[in-house]
Amino acid sequence: MADIAHPGQRAGWWRPLFLVLYLLFAIVPIYWMVNMSFKTNEEIVSTLSLLPASFTLEHYVTIFTDASWYSGYINSMIYVALNTIISVSVALPAAYAFSRYQFIGDKHVFFWLLTNRMTPPAVFLLPFFQLYTTIGLMDTHLGVALAHLVFNVPLAVWILEGFMSGVPREIDETAYVDGYSFPRFFVTIFLPLIKAGVGVAAFFCFMFSWVELLLARTLTSVNAKPIVATMTRTVSASGMDWGVLAAAGVLTIVPGAIVIWFVRHYIAKGFAMGRV
Repeated sequence: MADIAHPGQRAGWWRPLFLVLYLLFAIVPIYWMVNMSFKTNEEIVSTLSLLPASFTLEHYVTIFTDASWYSGYINSMIYVALNTIISVSVALPAAYAFSRYQFIGDKHVFFWLLTNRMTPPAVFLLPFFQLYTTIGLMDTHLGVALAHLVFNVPLAVWILEGFMSGVPREIDETAYVDGYSFPRFFVTIFLPLIKAGVGVAAFFCFMFSWVELLLARTLTSVNAKPIVATMTRTVSASGMDWGVLAAAGVLTIVPGAIVIWFVRHYIAKGFAMGRV
């Protein structure tokens, strides 16, 4: 007797097709940018080809030898690293308080934190500009890192609170009965239990700080100018330098790809816990 296929199995042929189409939609722009980075500007604007006709590395050489380009990557890495460390350090005790204690207005404070993440950066631009001009934080790595705390700390608190709420309170009580001080308990027992959450929070803080343009561009000029601001200034008298811009875009993707590789398991766990 022939097997009768389940209706869901007969209709499931479109799922692999949808996955292939989605991968093409996601990968083609990246491939095209990589392809353009190895072409001359003349070839980029004159022909449409899947492979470079005149393969060149001159655009990458320009980025690695021109201080105005490679210093942008260095500046970005400095303030992004500062922001990630500060954001996670501040969010850990805040998330623990929201997870373990109840106080008057706790839900309102938590919602207020999230509204900071939802607010466009342009709203904070003028206050930051005037404040930094007054206290001397303009064009500094620390200034940009502190400005990005406005939207990264709420995100980190929200993510970490979800992970911490999944840890039973009995672990805290048992540690206190055993004579652990709070700092010792938090560092040696509690923090290893939520290391996946710390990894996820650090990843998102890194990514949002890395791609943010408006605050980073406005609050810097020379000494701390990030790569995202440098990439917007590729127009010259001869036109747009498409090759250098494509090469810079490829190199901009690399740090994020490296971070994703190291925290990929933590991100999957974050999806499973419903906080990502």
